[in-house]
Amino acid sequence: MRVLIADKFEQTGIGALQAASCDVVYEPDLKEEALVDAIGRTEAEVLVVRSTQVTEPMLDAGRLALVVRAGAGYNTIDVAAASTRGIYVSNCPGKNSISVAELTMGLILALDRRIPDGVADLRAGTWNKKDYAKAAGLFGRTLGVLGAGAIAREVIKRAAACGMAIVLWSRRFNGEDRPLTDEELAALDLEIAARQVHISLAPSPKAVAERCDVLTVHLALSPDTRGVVGGAVLARLKPGALFVNTSRGELVDEAALLEAVQRHGIRAGLDVYCGEPSSGTGTFSSALISSGVYGTHHIGASTNQAQEAIAAETVRIVLAYRDTGQVPNVVNLARRSPATHMLVIRHRDRPGVLAHVFDVLRDRGINVQETENVVFEGAEAAVARVNLGREPDGALLDTLRRGNANIFDLQVVSLS
Repeated sequence: MRVLIADKFEQTGIGALQAASCDVVYEPDLKEEALVDAIGRTEAEVLVVRSTQVTEPMLDAGRLALVVRAGAGYNTIDVAAASTRGIYVSNCPGKNSISVAELTMGLILALDRRIPDGVADLRAGTWNKKDYAKAAGLFGRTLGVLGAGAIAREVIKRAAACGMAIVLWSRRFNGEDRPLTDEELAALDLEIAARQVHISLAPSPKAVAERCDVLTVHLALSPDTRGVVGGAVLARLKPGALFVNTSRGELVDEAALLEAVQRHGIRAGLDVYCGEPSSGTGTFSSALISSGVYGTHHIGASTNQAQEAIAAETVRIVLAYRDTGQVPNVVNLARRSPATHMLVIRHRDRPGVLAHVFDVLRDRGINVQETENVVFEGAEAAVARVNLGREPDGALLDTLRRGNANIFDLQVVSLS
């Protein structure tokens, strides 16, 4: 299997793929047309990217079957175009959670203590203990968290260790206004944190903003979450509240955030921005940074520990696909196909049975959405489950039965 890696990638991951007899093409600076050409030239089956955009022309350029995003998000990949071409898209969720959580806490501490400003003044020869000694502190304050995924949970654990109460909203708890139950805390791996501080749900992002001193965002970017932190949410924050985003820039209405910073004294720390460069270096400007917001360079996942974990997960995904045809963490399979009925065929395990079934279905214009054939011990009998686009009628079932003596029985199950 040929694997094209088009971003910087850990040598341990490259070595592991090569040791597993993959033909690795490592060209970490490929972008745009150069990447289109490379996909066609190498005829790679697997493309591994980190921040590089994967566009529709790239998906058409060669014989890609799998695109692995060596990171948590996958908004840099044209997933819809991949889905229409039957190309798997996979990612590495949770492998950078601790790294991002650490940066989130770093930004919160930096905002509370104004560390970047103090460092800049000291480097410029200014001693100003009088001003920089003023800080609210974190202990006893409330952290508002949007999201309940792996990164959010790691942030909550660290904030709890700092003595911060937690108010949480996520889509899975939308509308809930109550403490988390013991079962929910266990499922979220937050039992220890809940012994340290109070953790409660708020019914909406606006309610979280009203109740917290520090608001942090840990949501995946989707059509439903794009711009979720807009003016209506930011207006609920207390004057002087802290705001941190280490998820995706597009989750936040940046114009509304700029207004909140300039007019309402909100202090913000950002690691991500709308329209940020896709490459590792380049020019960048932002009215938010110019207004005094603390900014980092989308480095939340960029620790050696996180990158090694992501490389190992990428290798696992590639090898699982090669060896089993299954793709761990695949993000673009239909949760439910359009199938309306399942045809269950119990049959003798002989050549031609399924070909006969599919021929009859084709002749009747019934689309096969999914299929599975399970073989019994001894390989004498099997059961095929074929999900169909519409219900087969009695005449079709008779044709199936009469057309192949190895069919024992047929059943039709409604999937509605």
